[in-house]
Amino acid sequence: MNLKTPLPPTFKSRLPSVGTTIFTTMSALAAEHEAINLGQGFPDFPCDRALIEEVNSAMLANHNQYPPMIGIKGLRDGVAQKITTLYGHAYDPDSEITITAGGTQAIMTAILACVSPGDEVIIIEPAYDSYRPSIELAGGIPIAVSLMVHRDEQGQVNSYAIPWDALTNAINKNTRLLIINTPHNPTGMVWKSSDLERLAQLLKNTNVLVMSDEVYEHMVYDGQQHHSIAGNPALASRSFLISSFGKTYHVTGWKIGYIAAPQSMMQEFRKVHQFNVFTVNTPMQYALAVYLKNEQHYLSLPHFYQAKREFFRNGLKDTDFKLSPTPASYFQCADYTGLKIPQAKSNEADFCTWLTTEVGVAAIPVSAFYKQPVESGVIRFCFAKQEQTLHTALQRLQSI
Repeated sequence: MNLKTPLPPTFKSRLPSVGTTIFTTMSALAAEHEAINLGQGFPDFPCDRALIEEVNSAMLANHNQYPPMIGIKGLRDGVAQKITTLYGHAYDPDSEITITAGGTQAIMTAILACVSPGDEVIIIEPAYDSYRPSIELAGGIPIAVSLMVHRDEQGQVNSYAIPWDALTNAINKNTRLLIINTPHNPTGMVWKSSDLERLAQLLKNTNVLVMSDEVYEHMVYDGQQHHSIAGNPALASRSFLISSFGKTYHVTGWKIGYIAAPQSMMQEFRKVHQFNVFTVNTPMQYALAVYLKNEQHYLSLPHFYQAKREFFRNGLKDTDFKLSPTPASYFQCADYTGLKIPQAKSNEADFCTWLTTEVGVAAIPVSAFYKQPVESGVIRFCFAKQEQTLHTALQRLQSI
């Protein structure tokens, strides 16, 4: 008997234009070809063993059942204290801070909480790839403006700037939310205190909310400081602030972060959060609550990652890659169009595929951070790797 399995019923896709993310694609390609993965943004070195010991202790202390929906008090208190110490704004840990299943869950939940069908949400491209689909799932309309790209005399990208005129023109009565990202992924650009003040003035007489993605807040270099949305009272009063323990403590696989916002905004966030994930991994929360008490665990990050940045940049300085300034984040953008090889004429996605399969180093095309690919000849490397990993990758890149 030849019985055919019936096909499932068809339904309309909620995200018809979305496929597999570029990060998943390039990581899979890197694994297939045994290439060094400088594409996806995660460390290849271990986290502090003391943090692992705190998780183990929490498990042995029987912290293995549901924690409070908003996160355990000790961790919320620690987050509130950190924000007050660093940025001067006092969030109430009981009503204004929620522990989340990573930054991406916080982003989607915040958007679902405040964006209704037909609302416009402004994003600044190149943009983290979860912003747009989260807006579309909420029924919102993404409105993209692009960072201003500055080029040198040879036409190669050397810096990025905030598109103030485009931002001003994009805001209207239908604008519900503006998403900013500082330090910026993929470019490493940072917002200055004066930029935040200018944004506050721009939004002063509007009902526009702000979501500030600050997951790389502790990776700012050359003696500079991260300027958080929390440090500007006018913006803090209308903003969701998002950060990530995974990025800060080299535990991206734990998927744990936090969001801070005024009480009325947080009430709406928590309504969605409780039905989205309900709550977050219990023993990790107890461990992080202890680990967060030592401020050196995050204040030491600029020195740690700046050394990796310099090692990577020095390894490429005698090549034909043109490196953009990297004031923050753990990403290095590089213009490859000066390479004296035929592949330098390829588009960014094809060049990254060639680089992975033939050279053995995976990178991410910056064009993937735009809805409509903007071919600038720029790719993104992640330097959050062990020195030996970077050394081997540099040897391969130097051979081009």
